[in-house]
Amino acid sequence: MAQPGEPERPDATYFDRWYADMAASPARDAIVSRTLGLPSELQSTSLLPWSGIAEVTEALRLPRDGLLADIACGRGGYGIEVARRAGARLLGVDFSEVAVDQARRNGDRVLPAGRSEFRVGTLVATGLPDAVADGVMCVDAIQFADPPLAALAEFRRVLAPGARLAVSCWEVTGSPDERVPARLREVSLRRDLLEAGFADVRVQEKPEWREAERRMWRDAVAASAGGDAALESLQAEGRSVLEAFDSVRRVFATATAP
Repeated sequence: MAQPGEPERPDATYFDRWYADMAASPARDAIVSRTLGLPSELQSTSLLPWSGIAEVTEALRLPRDGLLADIACGRGGYGIEVARRAGARLLGVDFSEVAVDQARRNGDRVLPAGRSEFRVGTLVATGLPDAVADGVMCVDAIQFADPPLAALAEFRRVLAPGARLAVSCWEVTGSPDERVPARLREVSLRRDLLEAGFADVRVQEKPEWREAERRMWRDAVAASAGGDAALESLQAEGRSVLEAFDSVRRVFATATAP
């Protein structure tokens, strides 16, 4: 979502600072881990709960030793866990150099040597070759592409024929609410996945994920920040999100590259 003073589509410099602040904030990570049911070492930068990781892993149907591309990977936690469960190799992409550095350290700590790589790239220009990936995942970030369709077309390009895509995000419900960021009001995963050429498109609403988010935002807003920049940022975002909480639904989309 958005918070006061945040640009509609923040650039890499904004996120470099955001990730650097998080690295110095165990309090912020503790709230996220507790409310989303995540192990503390996962280092989430998104809002996928622990149960959601199992659903992503199952949906991707990765072959053992296949290549998983985690686009907008952040600190790498979700992609690392999915690759670990599937026995896959991992290639993470993010446009924040700070996030990529953190993800490399996390990948080296959790996955066997040589099984993970992280590089700088964007949602719409990953830098990956055509048809290289056995699966692509994008957790809670497709709304930052301008437009989201361009990112989905890029995912389609890097997926091998028959490979799977898993995307989590939010979509508006009912009439547009001006309190919801414009970038989210543009998201329509079913429409754009079909336009990007995907098959077997399925978009599910995930109310249980949304309720985990509500708990997280409420706990964050109620916490004492004490000058912690990352926690203050989380609180500002939480206040904004909670104002329009019922205007947005949580969605999980899967599709196949023909």
